[in-house]
Amino acid sequence: MNTLKNKKLALFFSAGISLKDWEDIGHIDREVRFYNDLSNNFEKVYFLTYGKDDLNLKHRVNNEVKILHKKNSLPNLLHYVLLPFIYSKELKDSDIFKTNQMSAALPAMVAKIIYRKKLIVRCGYEWLKVLEMENKALWKRVIVCILEGIAYKTADKIVFSSNKDKKFAQDKFNIKEEKIILIPNYIDINLFKPEEKDKNGIIYIGRLSKEKNLFNLVKAMKGLNEKLTLIGAGSLENDLRELAHDVGVNVDFRGKIANAELPQEINKHKIFVLPSFYEGSPKALLEAMGCGVCCLATDVEGINEVIKHKENGFLTNTNSESINQGLTKLLNDNDLCVKLGESARQTILNNFSLEYILNKELNIYKNLNT
Repeated sequence: MNTLKNKKLALFFSAGISLKDWEDIGHIDREVRFYNDLSNNFEKVYFLTYGKDDLNLKHRVNNEVKILHKKNSLPNLLHYVLLPFIYSKELKDSDIFKTNQMSAALPAMVAKIIYRKKLIVRCGYEWLKVLEMENKALWKRVIVCILEGIAYKTADKIVFSSNKDKKFAQDKFNIKEEKIILIPNYIDINLFKPEEKDKNGIIYIGRLSKEKNLFNLVKAMKGLNEKLTLIGAGSLENDLRELAHDVGVNVDFRGKIANAELPQEINKHKIFVLPSFYEGSPKALLEAMGCGVCCLATDVEGINEVIKHKENGFLTNTNSESINQGLTKLLNDNDLCVKLGESARQTILNNFSLEYILNKELNIYKNLNT
């Protein structure tokens, strides 16, 4: 079997993103855990980040992970362009390049061409697809379309986290099937696991943003006589507070919570709800399923790849009436809630565990001709 112990991997962080950003949004434990475990299989893993103070978080990573942080005072855009040259020594010494998201593709592609290394482009979400769904400015869509077209052609392997993103990219850019690997987000099943405690109320975890359809969720709470806990932050918080007051429902705005603290919060609640208009590979949903909590979500792309109606979760339409009816059904049928929660946990154990996803990723590196 091809060993990686003498190989070095360089991970290009998303444009402008630092380890400190991961810490600030409460995701550093989840994101770093994967690469700490992955680094046990490599001689070295380089993190190319945009944080000037990221070395202060060195204690978060294994000894095999080296943080190549931003040492200059250049604007992030210029640092982004010059990255292949700023860290030329380490990149020349590496064997495989990988992007954390598509926005990291430009410096990674330049580095691949200069240093003649293998490149894996990861798409946790399909950038152009999201821009089209949000009807963003044409010039933004054109730039991203060009970037993605070149990236997909340049990459040795492309990783998608969902079938719907894979299909969109294949249809749009005519990508060869053999270049594509489907690897969903992982869940730490030893962290996100069921806990025996009284469960009451409904919980949502994620951004307080338009695509999450939270106005309809708040409206759907009317008449349920249950508390809705919202964990996360975003531009819509004040508007959602006003709506909750006007509708007369009990909504607890908790703000951001560190990822390691989420299992305790999830396990306090009877139902986890994700009412989005669209999703990629929703980590919060997978984490709630890992906790064995009954999950209600909308029947949209990115969600219905994971949730099968009345098998491992409950699907509704995106309007408030449908969400209300679904929540009412689950609140009044405890046996169904328990059954769906247990099935959800099994889905995670079978298809989304850290060990399972890590092995899928390692197979990519081992099969590259490095």
